[in-house]
Amino acid sequence: MKDKLKQDLKESMLAKDELRTSVLRLLLSALSYMEIQKGTELWQKASSPASEADRRDGAGYEATDEDVISTIQKEVKQRKDSIEQYKNAGRTELADKEEKELEILNKYLPEQMNEEEITKIVKETIVQTGATSMADIGKIMGALMPKIKGKADGNLVNQIVRKELASISV
Repeated sequence: MKDKLKQDLKESMLAKDELRTSVLRLLLSALSYMEIQKGTELWQKASSPASEADRRDGAGYEATDEDVISTIQKEVKQRKDSIEQYKNAGRTELADKEEKELEILNKYLPEQMNEEEITKIVKETIVQTGATSMADIGKIMGALMPKIKGKADGNLVNQIVRKELASISV
């Protein structure tokens, strides 16, 4: 997936698409930063000493597709937060720019599940975990998130879980 981003960056540069180029550069930069962080963590946990250069460059950690999706989701969340703040401040031109960036980022995420699909999986997970009250929300979310990771917004999932648990408790 990272290779696809790099290829798309080259294409956007050739097409002189400044916004897309900017978004992809920022995304690849965030990925590099994440790789360095994870590589450094792995290096620190390793029992054999590595060279100083390996430690500085993250010991060669390469982002997985899951890492890429997670990074894109973080960038999407940042854009959504920025859009809301810009709109609240009356800065529509900045909100519009963030929305265009958000559209570009969303193209790289897996197709998102709709509320109906999420609700179905939430109900199944509640039955599987035997949850009966709001106190079980952590147990449900823990079992649920691996099933839908990258395919649904965590805030939406949390709202649906709370709604379903509230209907059980009543």
